[in-house]
Order: sequence, then C-alpha cells, then structure tokens
Amino acid sequence: MFTFLRYLINKYPHASQRALEILPGLTSWSFILFPVWGSIFWPIGVAYFIIAFNVYWLYRSTTLAWAAVISYYRIQAWQKYDWMGDVLGFSDWEEVKHVIVLPTYKEPGEILVRTLEALVKQTIGAKQIIPIIAMEMRAGEEINESRVEMIKKEFKDTFAGLFFTYHPADLEGEVVGKSSNAAWAGKEFKKELAKHKDWDINKMTISSVDCDVALHPNHLAAVAFHFLDDPHRYSKIWQGAIVFYNNIERIPWPMRVFNRMSSVINMAQLSRPDRLINFSTYTLSLKLMDEIDYWDTDVIPEDYRIFFKTYFATKGEVEVEPLYISVSADAAEAQGFWSTYTNTYEQVKRWAWGASDDAYIIKKYILDKEAPFWDKTIRVFKVIEDHFMWPVNWFIITLGANMPPLLNETFSRTVMGKTLPQVSSAIMTISLVSMLAMVLIDIKARPKVKDLPLWRNSGFFLLSATRTRCTYETDDGKIS
Repeated sequence: MFTFLRYLINKYPHASQRALEILPGLTSWSFILFPVWGSIFWPIGVAYFIIAFNVYWLYRSTTLAWAAVISYYRIQAWQKYDWMGDVLGFSDWEEVKHVIVLPTYKEPGEILVRTLEALVKQTIGAKQIIPIIAMEMRAGEEINESRVEMIKKEFKDTFAGLFFTYHPADLEGEVVGKSSNAAWAGKEFKKELAKHKDWDINKMTISSVDCDVALHPNHLAAVAFHFLDDPHRYSKIWQGAIVFYNNIERIPWPMRVFNRMSSVINMAQLSRPDRLINFSTYTLSLKLMDEIDYWDTDVIPEDYRIFFKTYFATKGEVEVEPLYISVSADAAEAQGFWSTYTNTYEQVKRWAWGASDDAYIIKKYILDKEAPFWDKTIRVFKVIEDHFMWPVNWFIITLGANMPPLLNETFSRTVMGKTLPQVSSAIMTISLVSMLAMVLIDIKARPKVKDLPLWRNSGFFLLSATRTRCTYETDDGKIS
C-alpha cells in the first residue's frame, strides 16, 4: 500500500498535495454531517456512533484530568528544586550558552523589557544567555528603533550577547509570520557565531520564545541540566507548561475561562508523552536546529513543523521531553470586551492554522522509510486525530444525540430513540468530575490575587461546566 501511495505522490505531486490539503476539511465535514443524513437513512448506526463518541469523550476527559493532577504536583516540585546545584556538578557548564529567539512585530517595548527582565532573573546567570530580538522591517523603522533604544539602555552588557535582527518584508517564497522571522534571526545569528571563537555550536541551545513570555527563574537551569546530562541531547526538544496567567485577571470573564482552561490543558500535556509536541515556547540544541536549516519560511505555524522536520530528519530519533516548569504568557487582550473577544478569536484561528501542516506531515509519513514504523504511525495518528476532530466535537456532543429522534419520527418511537438523549446526557454529566478536578488545579496553580472574591472561583466552575459539552484538548493545548 505504501509503495502505491509513494508512487502517486511522486507521479502526481500537485494533485496529491491538493488532495492532502482537502483531507482535513473533508473528514471533519463528513463527521459533522453524518448525524444529519445518517439519522434519516441509518438512525441506529448514528445512535451507536453517538454513544461510542461520548464514551471516547469521557475517556479523554478523565485521562486529561488525571494528567493535570500529576503535572501540577510535578511542576510544584520542579520549580522549587535547586537545578543550579546539579548544573554546577558539570565542569563545562559555563561553556553552554542559551540563545533565546524573541520574534516580535509591533508589540510594545515594555513587553519585551518584561521578557528580558525574566531572563536576567534566571538562576543560570544572564552571562549564559544570548537574546535575539527578531524584528520585522514591515513594523516600521520608528517602532523598531524606539524598542532597540529602550532595550539597549536597559540591558547593555547584561547578557553574554544581545542581538537585533531585521527580517525583510516581501521575500520571495516566504509567508509572513513567526516562522519566517525566527528563521531569519537564526541564520543571522549563525553569521555572528563565527565571530566568537569561545562559542561552540555543539554546546548551545536555541529557544523559540514568544515575546510576551516570562520564563520561570529555574527554566534555563533545568534546560542546562538536561542538556548536559543527556547523551542524546541532540535529539531532544524541551517543552514547558504554557500558562496564560500574566494578565488573566484583567481580561473579561468568558476569555478568562477559556485561557484558564487552556492553561490546565497545557499543564496536563506534559504528563502525556504520547501526545506531547512542542508548542509556542520550546528549546532544542543549536546543532540540531542548524542541521535542519532552521525554521521553514513558507508556513504560518512553526511548532508542529519544527518537530516533524527534526523527527524525520533524524530518522525518528527526536523526542519532546517535558520540563515541569510554568512558562507564563499573556492571554489575548485589548481595550474593551469585544476587542478582547476578537483578539482571542484571532489567536484561536492562528492555532487552527496548525491543521495546514497535516498535508506536510502525512506526506512525510508516507514517503519516509527510515523512522520506526509504529512510532511514526502513532505520532502522526495522534496529530491527525486532534486536528480532524477539533471542529467536530461541539456538533457531535451538543447536537448529535438529538438528531436521530428529531429527524426520524419512526426511530423516535423506539426504545433506542427515547433513551439516546438520556444516555448521552448521563455520560456527559460524569465528565463534570474531570471538569471539577481541572478547576481545582487552576485555582491552586495560578498566581494568588489578594482580596479575590469567592464568586470569581465559583463562577469559573459554573462557566467551565457549560463548556464541558464543547471543550476539547489537542496536542498543543488548544481547545474549541
């Protein structure tokens, strides 16, 4: 079968690419519409499908909640641990430098300063860190230069090195976004690397860090320890728990619920190695990044792409290793309720662009002959499962059980037709236990705010419960 599929891809590259691009939408719409036409022509099949899907949902909810509990306690332990004590046990620890790529467009200079201040507070020491402020020329000279001046004034001579790159606009074959900007920054830094004889590419890490992120003080010390201690350091990507807690109490309540749930889901993912793929802010060796020629410039989402690019380039050796440390980011925010709502929607839409990588991933999976078959199959299946089903869940869970009795009067008079909505509702009600566990984890994990009224937490649970019928986890912590 794979021989035939490889033949089709090689013989019809454009047609096969287009078919793979259509596949996610075609699959999702097929599942969404199945309860509609199936209720008319095959209601009993739809009924069993709905029940099976609800059981599957209960399983996913339960495992997610359990993983969130495990991750929470591990995060508490890791963040208190003296990682520098372990790092100092390596004689060459000072030779390891940490390159931090901060892609930015028009974010205020104060945001970048806050991110750099968090780097200064790293227990590893600022002289082990090399920030790269990756700017876009299309942001305008005035905006860029004002931020450069602000940052140089605040952090001159603070780090092992501080670089500013300017990604040109309208480069042929490039797609505007984080990936192309980061790629430009990485390649520009490689030129600088040649000027510093005491910097060894084999003893450097590179991190993609969103410009609104504040790393925990122990973050880079933990990275340094795992880099130094792991003989397979050049085939590892390290991922922390992305939590949207920087401004969580400032945003309106619907978006607050959404981001708090997202934060708990991101924590949970660390304890699920079968589903863990780097997302948003992550670290790998500079040697590995250089070997794959940095980020791709013709894509919007860069995190999934960088994982599968490194995975297939190393014949399936690359793994994502969890760092049980919080990576605190900003939730989407703007002036006023509707502007914040719009920004949140735009953020989720950008996350959804991750599905645009499915064609690339599936094609690589089919053409690859060297990665372990079952390992690559499981990894690719998990991504496809999440991306294909993400748009489907709300329709199946919220509307699915009502479709057969509503659209097929004959079926509505059968025992199955009468009990299907009740059975579905009962399964979903059990899922509330998982929701309660996630709410409690969030309350314990997020920064404490003085004089926060009790109704804020109780209200969060009630609002979260209403989302139980339409909330779904994906590998990268996205919910729908």
